Amino acid sequence: MSRKYAIIIPDGCADLPIESLGGRTPLEAADIPNMNALAETGIIGRSLNVPDGFTPGSDVANLSLLGYNPADYYTGRAPLEAVAQGVELGGDDWAFRCNLVCLEDGKMKSFTAGHISSAEGKEIIADLQKVIAPRWEAIAPGTGSVEFFPGVSYRNLMVFRPSTDAGRAFFSQKTKTYPPHDYTDRDYAQALPAGEGGEAVLALMRETEAFLAGHPVNRKRIADGKLPATCAWLWGQGKRPDLRPFGEQYGGIRGGMISAVDLLRGIAALLRWDIIDVPGITGYVDTDYAAKGEYAARALDDLDLVCVHVEATDESSHEGSLEKKLQALADIDSKVLPPILAKLRSYPDWRIFVSPDHPTPISTKTHSRDFVPWIVAGSDIGPIPGQGRFCEKTAETSPCAYERGFELMSWFTK
Repeated sequence: MSRKYAIIIPDGCADLPIESLGGRTPLEAADIPNMNALAETGIIGRSLNVPDGFTPGSDVANLSLLGYNPADYYTGRAPLEAVAQGVELGGDDWAFRCNLVCLEDGKMKSFTAGHISSAEGKEIIADLQKVIAPRWEAIAPGTGSVEFFPGVSYRNLMVFRPSTDAGRAFFSQKTKTYPPHDYTDRDYAQALPAGEGGEAVLALMRETEAFLAGHPVNRKRIADGKLPATCAWLWGQGKRPDLRPFGEQYGGIRGGMISAVDLLRGIAALLRWDIIDVPGITGYVDTDYAAKGEYAARALDDLDLVCVHVEATDESSHEGSLEKKLQALADIDSKVLPPILAKLRSYPDWRIFVSPDHPTPISTKTHSRDFVPWIVAGSDIGPIPGQGRFCEKTAETSPCAYERGFELMSWFTK
């Protein structure tokens, strides 16, 4: 493979105009000279990465962005993360995302339990496995068992393994759960599990609330002035997925993924990409942006394509923090992009694709199902005159629009 490729995903960076920015979006207002220079020398377009009938989550949107039709491949978010963690799923097993959250006065105070540390989360999850998992038999007798698995920070997993015919039919596509980040600072009563098996999932969540009320980790966090983890919130369920390897789908391209988020690492594993471990990356605004850029550049020596996913822009939006979102954009531009661009330009044939997966407006603190702007630049791509900077408004005027976002990858790679 002679051509080199890079994909940069500033998760959720697309937004709406903000009054305090004089009606500009964060992309318009951010200090991103490198992205804007790419926009001037490449092509700006827009894509819709969330098809009709799908919730605008990072799972669906990133599958689409990486060239896979969610209607054909999507089974749920949690099983993608299970792949990343090496959690084996049987054909009838159901994986659930298990967020450690802070509930307070009927509201979702924090969907991250104050960005609880991985060490604290691991201790809590271990205790949930010892104390709460055995209670499933009393909640749903004769169906099977559940297991809890620690992840990164607040992002953990629970797996239901059926042992009977009743268990194999216990959950279905009619089981309804809801992502906690959609309810930041809002009443969560309408977001509780429902549908087939939903009542049992809710009962298990209530068990975790009672157990965590006096947990040692929470006592220490409260003493330190931090938010406690008051509940294990279960959502994003699904069965084992099966994706066609990226190399088979896209002409033998060998890829690698850099991300602190198990969702993206899971997708990468299913695509048969290398998962590139980078020290100091956190999935938050304190991540080591420079290390991401340096490791990505180095990976291009051996791979045809490297994808760098940055979660900080999305996390900032969920918090409603404009300041953090602007800084995250500036850090991606100044620390992630330069080493990657320098490496790409050392090759005669290269392309780069910069795109969020979905918008996450500061004003709503949650994902939306709207078009996202993107840049494609490279050694063989000429600019469309008069484009201006990389932002939503420029993309809206571009003739390059993909209503089926998963189709863009075929053009980018060919």
